[in-house]
Amino acid sequence: MGRLQHHHRSRSASSSSFARSSDTAATDTDARSLAAHAADAAVDCPFGHVHGLTRADLREAAYEVFFMSCRAAGGGRLNYFPAGESGADVSPTIGAGPRGGTGMNVVNSRVKRALGLKARRSSQPTTGRSSMNASSAPGSPGRAMRAMNPLSTPVSPGKGRRPMTSAEIMRQQMRVTEQSDARLRKTLMRTLVGQVGRKAETIILPLELLRQVKLTEFADSAEHHQWQRRQLKLLEAGLIMHPSLPHDHLNAVVLRFREVMQAADARAIDTGKTSDAMQALCNAVHALAWRSAPGIRPAGGEACHWADGYPLNVILYVSLLQAIFDLREETVVLDEVDELLELMRRTWPTLGINKMLHNVCFAWVLFQQYVVTGQIEPDLAGAALAMLTEVAVDAKQENRDPVYAQVLSNILATIHDWSEKRLLGYHEWFGNGNSGASAMAMEGALSLALATTQIISDNAIFTSINTAENEHEDCSVGSFAGDRVDYYVRCSMRSAFTKILENRLGQGDSLIIDRQDDDDPSDILARLAGDTEQIALSERDAFGPVLRRWHPFPGAAAAVTLHGCFGVVLKQYLGKATGLSHDLVHVLHAAGRLEKALVQMVVEDVADSDDGGKSVVREVVPYDVESVVFGFLRTWVEERLRICRECMLRAKETESWMPRSKNEPYAQSAVELMKLAKATVDEFFGIPVSAKDDMVQDLADGMEAIFLEYISFLTSCGSRQSYLPSLPPLTRCNQDSKIIRLWKKAATPCRAPVSSPRAHGHHQGQGGMASGGQNPRPSTSRGTQRLYVRLNTLHFILSHVHALDKSLSFFSRGRCSSPSSVATARLLAPSSHFDRARAAAQSAVGHVAEVAAYRLIFLDSHHSFYDGLYVGGVADARIRPALRTLKQNLSLLISVLVDRAQPVAVREVMKASFQAFLLVLLAGGGDRSFTKEDHGMVEEDFRSLKRAFCTRGEGLVTEEVVDGEAEAAESVVALMGQTAEQLVEELSIACELNGASSNGQRMPVPETTWRWSRTDPDTILRVLCHRDDEVASHYLKRAFQLPKRR
Repeated sequence: MGRLQHHHRSRSASSSSFARSSDTAATDTDARSLAAHAADAAVDCPFGHVHGLTRADLREAAYEVFFMSCRAAGGGRLNYFPAGESGADVSPTIGAGPRGGTGMNVVNSRVKRALGLKARRSSQPTTGRSSMNASSAPGSPGRAMRAMNPLSTPVSPGKGRRPMTSAEIMRQQMRVTEQSDARLRKTLMRTLVGQVGRKAETIILPLELLRQVKLTEFADSAEHHQWQRRQLKLLEAGLIMHPSLPHDHLNAVVLRFREVMQAADARAIDTGKTSDAMQALCNAVHALAWRSAPGIRPAGGEACHWADGYPLNVILYVSLLQAIFDLREETVVLDEVDELLELMRRTWPTLGINKMLHNVCFAWVLFQQYVVTGQIEPDLAGAALAMLTEVAVDAKQENRDPVYAQVLSNILATIHDWSEKRLLGYHEWFGNGNSGASAMAMEGALSLALATTQIISDNAIFTSINTAENEHEDCSVGSFAGDRVDYYVRCSMRSAFTKILENRLGQGDSLIIDRQDDDDPSDILARLAGDTEQIALSERDAFGPVLRRWHPFPGAAAAVTLHGCFGVVLKQYLGKATGLSHDLVHVLHAAGRLEKALVQMVVEDVADSDDGGKSVVREVVPYDVESVVFGFLRTWVEERLRICRECMLRAKETESWMPRSKNEPYAQSAVELMKLAKATVDEFFGIPVSAKDDMVQDLADGMEAIFLEYISFLTSCGSRQSYLPSLPPLTRCNQDSKIIRLWKKAATPCRAPVSSPRAHGHHQGQGGMASGGQNPRPSTSRGTQRLYVRLNTLHFILSHVHALDKSLSFFSRGRCSSPSSVATARLLAPSSHFDRARAAAQSAVGHVAEVAAYRLIFLDSHHSFYDGLYVGGVADARIRPALRTLKQNLSLLISVLVDRAQPVAVREVMKASFQAFLLVLLAGGGDRSFTKEDHGMVEEDFRSLKRAFCTRGEGLVTEEVVDGEAEAAESVVALMGQTAEQLVEELSIACELNGASSNGQRMPVPETTWRWSRTDPDTILRVLCHRDDEVASHYLKRAFQLPKRR
């Protein structure tokens, strides 16, 4: 529910009100004016205002009611002494009782003792005569009056003084001039003549003053007119505007009164006995004042109501209560407060005040004075709280008067609003200045807020005042005061956080807006985390001791609130973050440090609580910085892997396997891919977060998958089988006659080199050896050279993968402190993240080298090797031309390949050459035939082939490796040195060992296994098929039914 809306919000001299401020009277120019302005800004009047009457008018009217009530009451005079008595111009001494006796001090003041108010700072003289000028003592109203009235005559040092009466104390406290006081006394004296025992409440004082006071008693007619209008305005306020008994504002009496008011506005009316205006005024006033409620018979037969309507009565009474404060020392209550309050009690019948109204008004006056004086005197707050205790008891009574209920509701609402306004932002109100004074001021505001809230909550009639703001909080401390303080703590912390956030943002209202200044949102947020921690520390040290009086763990509640506030801003910031960056990591680190500090404060603050602070601890929703970082890191890794994969896929479409340069004989795509991979790893370990250790393997697995796919793409270059010639069908050599053999021998010098159709189609004009040339060019084709680039690229990838693996292994175990230790750690770091990629690359190296070698031998060099060697006869087609081409090709290979790729490539070329040599011997086709006599030349050619790799290989292939790879070929060459009979015997034994047997006269043809050796039946059979020998031919025909060559 909304709070009560107060009628009056601002006041000035032209629009008067109850709260104190300066007016046009000369007596209101004292030092209290400045404090009154401060009060106007600090607290609103809960009673509204009286139209047409200034604050000074109301104060003087209140004094007049006070004096009349005391003068008319039983007990005689108020010990009034004329100014000339006891010596002219002598200022009276505060401290005397109403009859000139000795006044009470703080020890004897029942009121001050009950309210916990302290004594005056300096004791005042109480004797009737003293050499000390008491009126000039600090805090003396006499001195204040002299300061306000420069026309007063200084006191002679040698003359005696008399004590001040209560009436004089009230006159000086209420700043009434002696002229006004004299007029009032004369009027009452004339009014009460012959009317002993007349009650004050039956006297309509403004009307009596208008009757008795004449123009001659004023300095001029203007002053008289102004005074007359004030009295009429007072009558209008009490009888028409704010009557205690409602009436019709349009009835004849009211209209007659308003006619008189309108006439008095223009000029002063004649108040003589024969004046028609005065007669009409008297009739109207009496008709309005002497009324009673319908059906109610007034006690004693008299019922006069002219100043007991709300809010006029309360405003007048509060003006009287304000006189208890020292004019010079406004935080001090006069020692005569007991007597003054007792005298003010006599105004209750006239003003319609009772004990309950007095209590609530007195509580308001004490509170207002506490605010007016800048909250520097905690005793005033304590006194207000003491009176609120009485008010709380009164408020529980049944059948409350409606006026009392309204006054109580308005006053409680005002005190409640004022205190809560400060408590909902106590860091701003009490966070500056002296810490001790701020703590006392905050404690006073807290006590007032809790007291008023408790009264409001206990009385259902005041449901218009909202006291349930803390109901939305999940955390309950378990007590009314604790819950309210918890609410204040949380609201103030939010307010303080919002303020520093706004200070950081300047004019902006969001961290994610497009800022025009140089401040980056991440920097703002990081500094905001530091400021938030400082607020929490300040809260714990400055306000915690005060708040702990009502709240078991205020520091924990503050820390939890700040944690939630920063969490909201952090969530907003993270919602706009597009990826992991150093700025984002900086913010997350700051958030982590803040969370750690706040949680530590919570733990320390709830350590001594009954339940261990479970209720408040449950409110902490962790920032979970590590999970946030992990999520952003995973996103970052996925994005980098996506970029690397795109690079790899682009390579599949565009890579031509041309080297970048002679110095960088690698594929362009591999260089780009490795650069991306290295940059990714460097950036990954440059991110200052610990969560990356958990992502190392994920990053490595993703990169390895990309490497494997790229290596697979590198390996997709065919196989050696695509370059091996198809094996010709097995036939037996055709035995020529001696005449044909002689003719062939004679025709050999004139025979052109034999070449196959395959050679003509592929190598024409490609740099093959010219017929009879001595310096042939390399026969390596462009395709083979691109295979060499693949080999280089594979080794390039291997080296970089190894380096990346070292980096991942090293950085995932922590950084080293010095460069030397970094280098050492890199060397010692085990490599295990890219084992599959390394194994695949090693396998790919062998495969690509093998394909390149078979392409070089069987395709690029086929004209001088497989298609040319021993064609037409061993003696006429030796291996020397093929060796010259081979050596040139090896030189080109070494010049193109990087050092690490050369040994494997040369070894594969050697293996391919040996394979080609074997195929020449075993699957040479119909153009080749051998005799036992050819064995020596073939053996010599093979030794030359072996030497070519031992010498031209630049030591890349050792003799042991050459010998090992040459064993198969050497065993076949050895078979060629045997006779046909021996070969037949060898074949029979080999077939029996392999489980083959003859079916009658025919034996099955052995299976071709491509594992050439002297124990392989297929190898021996092929040697026999190429043996130009009659024994061999007859055996092949008989055993295998092989046809002759055509």
